[in-house]
Amino acid sequence: MPVKKPDYKKQLHAVIMAGGKGTRFWPLSREAFPKQFLRLIGERTLIQDTIHRLRGGIKPSNILVVTTKGQKDIVEWQLKELLGGVNCILEPEGKNTAPAVALAAFKLYKKSKDALMLILPSDHHIGDAGAFLSAVETAAAAARKGDIVTFGIKPSRPETGYGYIKTGKKLMAGVFSAARFIEKPDLKTAKTFLKDGSYYWNSGIFLFRVKDIIAELKRHMPELHQAFSEIARYLNTDKEEEALKEVYRKLKEESIDYGVMEKSERIAVVTADFKWSDIGSWSALDDVLDKNSEGNVLFGNVVEVGCKDSILFAGARLIAAIGLEDMVVVDTQDATLIVPKEKVQQVKELVGRLKKEGKEEYLAPKVEERPWGHFSVLEKGLQYKIKHICLKPKARLSLQMHAHRSEHWIVVSGVAKVHRGEEEFIVNKNESTFIPASTKHRLENPGLIPLKIIEIQSGEHLGEDDITRFEDSYGRC
Repeated sequence: MPVKKPDYKKQLHAVIMAGGKGTRFWPLSREAFPKQFLRLIGERTLIQDTIHRLRGGIKPSNILVVTTKGQKDIVEWQLKELLGGVNCILEPEGKNTAPAVALAAFKLYKKSKDALMLILPSDHHIGDAGAFLSAVETAAAAARKGDIVTFGIKPSRPETGYGYIKTGKKLMAGVFSAARFIEKPDLKTAKTFLKDGSYYWNSGIFLFRVKDIIAELKRHMPELHQAFSEIARYLNTDKEEEALKEVYRKLKEESIDYGVMEKSERIAVVTADFKWSDIGSWSALDDVLDKNSEGNVLFGNVVEVGCKDSILFAGARLIAAIGLEDMVVVDTQDATLIVPKEKVQQVKELVGRLKKEGKEEYLAPKVEERPWGHFSVLEKGLQYKIKHICLKPKARLSLQMHAHRSEHWIVVSGVAKVHRGEEEFIVNKNESTFIPASTKHRLENPGLIPLKIIEIQSGEHLGEDDITRFEDSYGRC
């Protein structure tokens, strides 16, 4: 009689890390709308792809997303359709991956000490979901024995942008001990690793029991462990938010790789052979998007003559390029990036400089997506802002109110249904209406074509935080 395999799916929880800023993908990725929420590959965003590949492997109710309060709304409207409901773990602020993993582990520990945690970045590309889920099942078997499991990707080239793991003795089918971790090597060393065959790319994907990672945190990161131990009784209660604010104020920014993975003696490596990329910089698109005969990745409104091995990424505005080689050109409505491929890692440094110099382009694009459509800021000045707003057919904004600003809406195309106080009325093309401050209101598109309006805001405070929502179709109340 065949032995029945244990059902790891009941114990397994996926924890998606979605609080990153994606600065290396500027100007498409901004601090207020980072790369995990972008459609870089196909029709789904990177975080939607991350959730989609878990289908059949993890119950939707066992999928948790670690993010910050400022990104919670974006996470929920991007994932609501895929999951039905989104279980968010909210950090007061991003402090790298170690605090995020610790927070998720301590919260799950209160529910089940034997729960399994699969840690996944929200912005990776994996080409074969079936092979990925098979590797997860193998990793779960090792984790149930007490191993702290990391996923090693079989290298396909001598990559210098990834860290590596050297495998040791075989523990079980597809699982090896970790002999050592190696930081990003030079090209000569990477070629040696590729030839050796026992070195794998460090994917940043992990699987372990919550009680085991908590034990390793206690051993290798005692201050972090102590901080969460002291507030454990407040987790999953209405006092959690205030307790976390106090803890995070004192925490250092530390990665789980450096804090635990590179120090623990319990690390096991599941060796995987599926197509994988961490989408860590613009040059990573070479590996995941189709190229033309000259090795160019062309996206959007692009015309090129004599270019070679370059990435040209355009929006609505035309990029016309001649004779570029090994270059990256990215054009958005409000910023253009031009950089040699060999220097794309310095984009993060550039964004830091933009922030230091007070240039708003580091924070948000002029075009910002929302579940109901998108908007762009056309102009702003002292106590006024002008937006172009586009609502999808049958979409509507939340029923809301602003305490510090009034709004004037001018319909450019389509038909608007407006709720203002106790009134409900239609505003047609070339007509307008006025929304006083402190008045409940809602804008709706009842038609079959996009509704486009010009919104003129006037008041003492024009930030997106001056919104009180009373009803919302996208769960943002």
